[in-house]
This record gives sequence, structure tokens and C-alpha cells, in this order.
Amino acid sequence: MSASYEVHGPVAVITLNNPPVNGLGHATRLAVAQGLDQAQADASIVAVVITGAGKAFSGGADIKEFGSPKALAEPNLLSLISAIEQCSKPVVAAIHSVCMGGGLELALGCHYRLVSPGTQVALPEVKLGLIPGAGGTQRLPRALGVETALNMIVSGEPVKSELLAAAPGQKLFDKLVDGELLPAALAFAQDVAAVRPLPLVRNLKASHDNPDGYFQFARNTVKAMAKHFPAPAKCVDAVEASVKRKFDDGMVLEREIFTALMFTPECKALRHAFFAERAASKISDVPDSTPVRPIAKLAVIGAGTMGGGIAMNFLNAGLPVVMLEMKQEALDRGVATIRKNYESQVKKGKLSADKYEQRMALLSTTLSYDAIGDADMVIEAVFEDMAVKKSVFQELDRVMKPGAILASNTSTLDVNAIAQFTQRPQDVIGTHFFSPANVMKLLEVVRGAATAPDVLATVMQLGKKIRKTCVVSGVCDGFIGNRMIEQYSRQAGFLLEEGCTPAQVDKAVEKFGFAMGPFRMGDLAGNDVGWYIRKRRYQEKPNLRYSKTADLLCEMGRFGQKTQAGWYDYQTGKRDAIPSPVVEQMIVDYRKEMGIAPRKISDEEIVHRLVYSLVNEAAHLLEEGIAQRASDVDMVYLTGYGFPLFRGGPMCYADTVGLYNVVQTMKRFAANPHDDANFWQPAPLLAKLVAEGKSFS
Repeated sequence: MSASYEVHGPVAVITLNNPPVNGLGHATRLAVAQGLDQAQADASIVAVVITGAGKAFSGGADIKEFGSPKALAEPNLLSLISAIEQCSKPVVAAIHSVCMGGGLELALGCHYRLVSPGTQVALPEVKLGLIPGAGGTQRLPRALGVETALNMIVSGEPVKSELLAAAPGQKLFDKLVDGELLPAALAFAQDVAAVRPLPLVRNLKASHDNPDGYFQFARNTVKAMAKHFPAPAKCVDAVEASVKRKFDDGMVLEREIFTALMFTPECKALRHAFFAERAASKISDVPDSTPVRPIAKLAVIGAGTMGGGIAMNFLNAGLPVVMLEMKQEALDRGVATIRKNYESQVKKGKLSADKYEQRMALLSTTLSYDAIGDADMVIEAVFEDMAVKKSVFQELDRVMKPGAILASNTSTLDVNAIAQFTQRPQDVIGTHFFSPANVMKLLEVVRGAATAPDVLATVMQLGKKIRKTCVVSGVCDGFIGNRMIEQYSRQAGFLLEEGCTPAQVDKAVEKFGFAMGPFRMGDLAGNDVGWYIRKRRYQEKPNLRYSKTADLLCEMGRFGQKTQAGWYDYQTGKRDAIPSPVVEQMIVDYRKEMGIAPRKISDEEIVHRLVYSLVNEAAHLLEEGIAQRASDVDMVYLTGYGFPLFRGGPMCYADTVGLYNVVQTMKRFAANPHDDANFWQPAPLLAKLVAEGKSFS
């Protein structure tokens, strides 16, 4: 049942019932419309209350219908809101818990609104590259005031109901109900049953003392903050119409803008990311009903930057952590770093002093493996060397209780080999956190050949608890993210050989929208990390060619920001990347040694070589079953590698460009004598999709 109809004396109650958030799908809209008709036809009914079952009033559009014909089927949301406004009996919205998007627009169409404290109220459509499309841009400014409404619409962020109810002159909520909501709504409905004419938000006036100045200021602000996204600026246009146009004219403009935005590549990218994040949590052979293991206590091996960051995730979630190191000085440094991170949050007002102390109280330390045996899960965060991992996992196998989950934070090493260091490979899994681990959203969950389904389900659930975007990867060298980034980095090196400077490559990629180009990224992560991995690659894959420029850089001791010298020069206490004449001369000398005549390389070629290298390698990963779906690859790159959100990830971008065009460009790269022609042969999956006229999506 998508909405129920009940009679409470002289009041009809229509309850939205479409779990989990009472999305306004077609069946729900139809049931509400039928309930209104039934109440209208019953002479004994004097008023109607609309509320939501469970833990929401309504979260808005039903995502299962998003973009489908059902979303527009009559009664669509606009028609339903119009029917509520035209109802001859007062309609009272009894709002609680969650009131967002179309749910808030529905409530704004009601004659009265009662709300419970703590309700999350929002119009979040901008996060999908849209503006509210059912009157939100026209009614909310009339009910709440222009500036507050515009801030909510442009940001898309939820605001607590009690804050909105306290706003001077607001007419969004008629009453803040501290107590049982439905009885209060029933009593209120009877009290207003005889009031005529019925109040309508559309009849209120939206005004501002200086509309021209304010909206120009708003446009300038939005342009600076959201330059890659068209929707925020269009929010300003629509809200301005609420002040300067009649209601119906403003509604026409809102709909025109909404429809136009729906077809922009930015909207497509944001909607793709929205659904991709939800899809990533689904594992084809591990159903949601899979039982999970209880995780009440964790252990972390290693108190360095990564170990400390990992521990903070669990402390933040209220889970006790014991951190193990081999030396007391290392433990002391690790705890001091965690304290420093929390103290910084307290100073910025992001964390209360009480919560800081509560979190630190959950942290304990030890120098002995025997002290961690009762933990439900242990995460190893030691040096990226198989011999070191072997000694750690043999110790964990000795001390950890039966059923404990043994996780490795390895970024490239073979999780199956690590599992074989134990007598319980079914309990071993990879949890690849990204640095800084307490900040970065991505968690690559690496499923070994023997990893038990309940172990995988438990780690995925735990990842959600610590607010990570979890993506499952199979076992291969580098998993999803780092296996792809290796090809990206190889191409960046070849571009230096052929005529680019590090700054030119970084600038082109950052203009495309990446948070950071490959050379600035290398300096931040530490160029010695890549050097160590390449040395292993030279032995394992002697036929795989790399530019030697990165090795020469490391031989000079230029490891990046930590040594104040990498691909760029750095000044003490600053992160500004200053082009280095020393590095540029090193590259020039290397070209001469290799007999390579430099050529002028366009920004377009730079971007396409780097991005298409990601796409082609990802196609191999999909074919091998390392990644479950193309959208999982996009989530890895959006949340872990700074790929521009407005482009939706490498696979979404390739679909947008057209896979035929991607392959044609790759053929040109394969003809380049200084590039790796073998790599630019399209992956079989990519070639198949092009031949069939299909896309990754």
C-alpha cells in the first residue's frame, strides 16, 4: 500500500507509505489523489491531514522512477499539489523526520503545516544538477523569505525544522509540535475546519528591499563557487522570478529551467554519481539478507599517518580501537597526531570538547600482539612490503580469536597471497583506505578468492557506518584505482619525454576539472612511493616501459612536499607548487640522451591521453571481473582520485564523448612512436561495445 486512508472522527488522514522515505512515486501520488477525492465526497469529513509512515514525511521523488515516464504520469506532482490547493476542505501537512525535495513541495501546497522538532528540511535537487521542479523555487521564498529560501535551494543542504520555525516572519510552519504529532494535527485540523478563505502559499508575496542588488550579489557568489555546474545559477534565476513575476509566470520559468537542465551533461553526471553510489553497495552474489558479524572493538596495526587516520574513522563512529606498534615512541607520535587532528577540529568549531574527549577515551595502545586478540576486526596498516605483511599476518593468525576479521590496508599487494599466511583465509579481506584516511570518502574493499560472504557483508556495512563510499574490487595488482592510475602515470611520463613540462600537464588536467594534476599529486603522496612500486614492476614486468624521468627525480632525492622538492620546488610551511628549473633541465637532458625531439602538445591531447588510459584499463578490469560494474569505477575515481564530479567519472565521461570517438582517438595514440602502441589497442570489452553501438552504462 503506497498511501492509506483512515477516518479519525471528522478528519481524514492520508498516510504516505512507500518505504524507505515515502518517495512520491506514481502509485503514491494516485493514492493521495484518491484520498482527497474520498474526503471531498464525504460530508462528515471537515478537514484532511497528510502525513508519512515510518521514519519520514517524504524524501521527495521516488528514485526508482527517476527519469522514467512514470515520474510524469498523471497525477504528476504538479497536478497533485494543484488538487490539494483546490480542495474545498483544509489540508494540513503533519511533517516529521524527513521533508525533502518533492516532499517539501507537497507540504508547501497544503493549506497548513505542522512539524516535529528535528525534522530535516531541504530542497536538494541542485545536487542532481537540477532546480526544484514542482513549485519549490516559487513557494519557499514566499513562505520563508527570499534570502533564506535561496540559500536552501542553492546549497541543497538540510536545515532543522526548529531553526526554520524560529525565523522572523516565516510562514512555512504554522506550529512546531513538541510531542505526539498526529493528535496535535487532528486537533489543529478541527480548529481550522471553518476558516475561509483557505490560506495558500502561492498567494503570499515574495519581496526583498533591494532585489536587483541582492540577486546580482547572489549570481556573483554562485559563479565563483559552482563554476562547473549550471544549476546553482539557474536557482538564482528562478527565485528571482518569485519576486519579480506573478506566481503562474514564475512556475512556467521554473519548469522551463528544470526541463533544460535535465538534458545537460552536468546533470547527467550528477545523476549518474547519485545512482552509482547506491549501486556500489550491491554485490551480485552477496544478498542484503546475508548475516553480518558483530564488530564492537577494532585493532589497528601501525600508528603512522595511515594507521592513525584509519583509527580515527572508528573512534568517530563510537567504536573502541586498540592501536599496536613495535616501539613506544611510534605509539606516542601516533597518538599525538590523532590528538592534534581532533584539537584542530575543536578550534574550528567542528567538534565539541566533550566529543573530543569521548573519542580519545575510546583509544588504547599496546606494544604486544597478545593484547589485541579479543578484537572483532583488525586492520593492518604497515609498510607496503610482502615480507612485512607476512610476519604481521602470521602473528594475527596466532593471537586473534576465531571469527575475527583480518584486514590488510595494502594498496597494491596480492590479498590472496596475504590470506595464505594464515590458517583462516576465509576471514581475510583487503580494506584499502585512501590518505588522509580520516578524510577521504573512498574505501576499496578487496575480496579475496577465499573471503567469506559474511566477511564481505560485514565490512561493507561497517564502511557505511564510518561514512565511507565502499567499492568492491577483486584481487589484482593495484586493485581498481591504483591499477588504472599506473597507466595514467605512465602516460604523464611519456608526455614529459615528448615535450611537456610537469606544470603544462598539471594545468591542462586541472583545467579539465581534476582536483590535482599527476605531478602535483605525486609530490603530495611522495614520489618515493611510486619509485618503490616501479622497482617491483621492473622485475615482474620487464617488457612494460616507463619514462625514466620519475626515477631520475627520485635519484636526486626529490620525493615531493616532504623534502620540499619534487617535480616542483616548495617553500617551508607552504604547499604552493613552484616550477623547478632543475627538473625542467633534467627532462631536457633526458630527451637529448634518448634522441627525442620535443614537439608542441595540445591540452586536448594531454587530457585525452590521461583520461582514455584510465578508460581502457578499466575496460580490462571489467572484463576480468575485478570491478563489478562501470559505475563502480567511476565511484572510485570521483571519491578517491579527484576526478571532476561534473563529468561523472572516467566511464561516464567516455560514454558522454561516445565510445566510437574514444577508440578513434586511441588509434591515433597507438601510431605515436614514443607511446606504448600495445596499450592503446582497445580492450576487448571496449571494442565490443563500439561494434555493437553500446555504452558502458
